[in-house]
Amino acid sequence: MLNGLRVVLGVSGGIAAYKACALTSKLVQQGAEVKVIMTQSAQEFVTPLTFQAIARNPVYTDTFDEKDPSKIAHIDLADWADIFIIAPATANIIGKIANGIADDMLSTTILATEADVYIAPAMNVHMYAHPAVKRNMKTIEEWGYRFIEPGEGYLACGYVGKGRLEEPETIVDVIKKDQDKKQLLAGKRMLISAGPTQEKIDPVRFFTNHSSGKMGFALAEVAAKWGAKVTLVAGPVSLKTPANVKRIDVSTAEEMYQAIHTHFDQSDIVIKAAAVADYRPKVTYEDKMKKKDGDLTIEFERTKDILKELGQRKMHQFLVGFAAETNHPLSFGEKKLKSKQLDAIIINNIKTPGIGFQSDTNEVIYLHQSGETNHFSLATKQEIAKQILMQINKDIKVD
Repeated sequence: MLNGLRVVLGVSGGIAAYKACALTSKLVQQGAEVKVIMTQSAQEFVTPLTFQAIARNPVYTDTFDEKDPSKIAHIDLADWADIFIIAPATANIIGKIANGIADDMLSTTILATEADVYIAPAMNVHMYAHPAVKRNMKTIEEWGYRFIEPGEGYLACGYVGKGRLEEPETIVDVIKKDQDKKQLLAGKRMLISAGPTQEKIDPVRFFTNHSSGKMGFALAEVAAKWGAKVTLVAGPVSLKTPANVKRIDVSTAEEMYQAIHTHFDQSDIVIKAAAVADYRPKVTYEDKMKKKDGDLTIEFERTKDILKELGQRKMHQFLVGFAAETNHPLSFGEKKLKSKQLDAIIINNIKTPGIGFQSDTNEVIYLHQSGETNHFSLATKQEIAKQILMQINKDIKVD
């Protein structure tokens, strides 16, 4: 049930607007309070009175129709929403959102809201496949908006293909599942490390690795969406801080060691996804090293083994490590799991195309200390993060 959930439903101008009536009804039946915004084109298909009768709330159609002089309607509505749904979402409204255009009640309100946004497209199959539409959708998705993909079938234009608005029952089901997940890690304090470290040689040179930090950032983003209080210790990467995540930037292995150990005791779940340098130059230079004839030899010393020390120190924490391997990944992962006293380890073979450093996808084996393994097939790092966190949640409950 969606009892008490405050939903703003934006209806744009397509024949599928009639399905938005059924969607409104199902949301109300699930206990949600629904307020509807209609574009001018949407009103050519369905009247505002229809939605008003179903939702038992006024319908918003005009940015300048200020019913309450003490409030700015589109700002008040944007702030009021727990979630914001656009169904059907035409190519036009998707383009407006992607390009920051606010020229009517719906586009103005969507730009002002901080609620979770769901977009359910509906359009001709060729429009849906157009590069401009795909680009706009990709842009919006990168902002964290959730797309509910259209179904395939007979379209009003006579074509058969992808572009039909997803059924109201499915849209409601997606929202219900997401609302359940928002409580999955509620109250849990999570500490996640991500990215590489840089070990200085001189003012212009350092040793590092290829880690992009994308996997750790995906874990932090999903964990925060699912209710966890997340602290992210990040090496030098050019990634945006996920919403509702406390970020601590570090550069060296020693700085990462200090930051993680500072926040370890008050954490419930610790995921060390960072690729921390195992060695650093024994001597660093304050001035730039000059080129000389012959070879150059640099002596290295070991950095502190952060994960091993956490394993020795842990009390109530559920400790998860990562093992990026190139040969015999499972056997090396098992060895690391035991030697570092971990609760679980995430293993991947970085030589496999599409799952190495810098990639947007991953494929991993989740190995629990009990010996139970779970294989998460090739998917986006966002999706892999969801599967990892769901498994961690299950293991914590069992333990």
